Amino acid sequence: MKWRMRRSWGWAAGALCLAVCGATALVSGAGAEGEWRYYSGDNGARKYSPLDQINAENVGTLRVAWRHAAVEPVDLAPEQPKPSNLFRSTPLMVNGVLYASNGVGSAVAIDPATGQSIWRQPPDTDTPPGFTSNRGLAYWGEGADARIITHRTHFLYALDPKTGARIKTFGQGGRIDLSADMTPGETFAWTSAPLVVRDVVVMGMALGGQDSAQKKEGEPGHVRAYDVRTGKLRWTFHVIPQNREPGVETWEEEAWRFIGAGNVWSLMSADDDLGYVYLPTTSPTNDMYGGHRRGSNLYTTSIVCLDAKTGKRVWHFQTVHHDLFDYDNPSAPVLVDLTVDGRPIKALVQMTKQGFAFVLDRRNGKPVWPIEERPVPKSTVPGEQAWPTQPFPTKPPPVEWQGVLEENLIDFTPELRAEALEIVKQYVIGPLYTPPSIEGSGPTDKKGTIQNPGSVGGPDWTGSAFDPDTQTLYVTSMTNPFVANLVPGDPKQTNLRYRASRRQLIEGPRGLPLLKPPYGRITALDLGQGTLRWTIANGDGPRDHPAIKHLNLPPLGDTVRSAPLVTKTLLFATEGDAINIRTPPGMGGQSFRAFDKATGKMLAKIDLEAGATGAPMTYLFKGKQYIVFAIGSRRHDAEFVALSLP
Repeated sequence: MKWRMRRSWGWAAGALCLAVCGATALVSGAGAEGEWRYYSGDNGARKYSPLDQINAENVGTLRVAWRHAAVEPVDLAPEQPKPSNLFRSTPLMVNGVLYASNGVGSAVAIDPATGQSIWRQPPDTDTPPGFTSNRGLAYWGEGADARIITHRTHFLYALDPKTGARIKTFGQGGRIDLSADMTPGETFAWTSAPLVVRDVVVMGMALGGQDSAQKKEGEPGHVRAYDVRTGKLRWTFHVIPQNREPGVETWEEEAWRFIGAGNVWSLMSADDDLGYVYLPTTSPTNDMYGGHRRGSNLYTTSIVCLDAKTGKRVWHFQTVHHDLFDYDNPSAPVLVDLTVDGRPIKALVQMTKQGFAFVLDRRNGKPVWPIEERPVPKSTVPGEQAWPTQPFPTKPPPVEWQGVLEENLIDFTPELRAEALEIVKQYVIGPLYTPPSIEGSGPTDKKGTIQNPGSVGGPDWTGSAFDPDTQTLYVTSMTNPFVANLVPGDPKQTNLRYRASRRQLIEGPRGLPLLKPPYGRITALDLGQGTLRWTIANGDGPRDHPAIKHLNLPPLGDTVRSAPLVTKTLLFATEGDAINIRTPPGMGGQSFRAFDKATGKMLAKIDLEAGATGAPMTYLFKGKQYIVFAIGSRRHDAEFVALSLP
């Protein structure tokens, strides 16, 4: 049941997706004029552009064309501290202008040739400014009907693309209070990009945090959609079904009445032609203990397809039953048109933290290749009833190490392997889906379960990139195990019988990783065949560590969030900075790389002052192709950098 990675060191301009006046459109790539109208290039989250000016022959001459600071003094209120340099924004390029969310969540318009500001979203006089960046914003319409859809703190805005001024006919004076439909006392928060499909704006939300780890109850992660013209609420989808709705039977003892989360914290995708929106949902409260929520727990940790007009569920597929692993689906489902065994399929690919690629027919949710329900380990925690089986795709192969067995442990030298064996004796280890365990207090008690991939591991929100010419999906992922340990709940602090203790990253011998490399990788999957094309280590990793430096090892890969971008000619990948959450000590990089799409051979590397914190995009302006992404570190102020040929 466990996939074992072989240890190997070799490892047409698309049509514009416009939703004007409710008209349908195809899921397609960047526009004919080299635009980037959607967060991921299109509503299908493909991260593909047909541009080919930057190619294998000249990519080595890329240089920084311009920079744009994430935050300027005008963005901050008096005495407001500068926000974090974890700048996650990705710009859009429409009609010769870049639009982005800046370091405090305000919309900005940027000159695509110089990086100079054209306008900035005015601050509100009745609310404080934002304190963090969003991943992106949305653009809808043409001409007088065009608008920027963006959110800051708990408000959703419609802005004039020419000036940044609010469009007064949207909501109340150009904005909507997104907390209005929530439980009294709760406030809306989210850092992902709005999704506009046809004429509705679909919004997820961020929930959780330390408070949700201390109690059974929580705010349910409902998904809401608003009319793109008026701001009127069009529908609400209950990720945790409510009374008499389909799915309530999967919550024993009516736990649906008090359970929270299940929200869409990440990005979504949509098929404008079908009129469907696809939600990657998350785990419910509490992440690692579910004795109070027995059952499979629909529609948490699932892919849910909704009718964009009505919000009605079309189909769903649960990727983890009764999630005890924080294995929420971290990225938007990628919509791909495939030919499999001679038949065309409108497909969807959901990459998971576990390293699985679930490939489904996006019209009805049926698997393209068989997905098997296989037995998984039982829980040893009193009161817990782990689900007895979990879904395992038979194709394509996983892209990550799964589970922790002795054969997976680091073995650069006999001494390091012996030390790794001593470390894992202190913990519960096993195959994928080995449940969290209780942290004992005695000298010989186990300290919890080593979970791999961890809750921040495998592919992440940075997504995958799909090449329609070759039916290849390029997946960036990272090996990042952590300790899933539970402690008895203190009745003075929690009503949980057991609660998660902490999310401790697990180190191996002498500060090296515990498992074998690569620790970050890029994998190319043939989605027409469901097979592996190639995999490579992404980044150098810790090969200069004193314990292994003398071995002259090849690149080991960095445990970082890496974001891919694929064009007609090349595959690009960022290297995530160590400022990204739960990056292990010693990991993180500052390079941007270009690869041969067919082989994975690195063709060029551009070193920057900090690693990437956002996903890249590309566009053509006045005959020149640019690539733009956000960087930032604890020592380098966050900014956009634009790369181009000389």
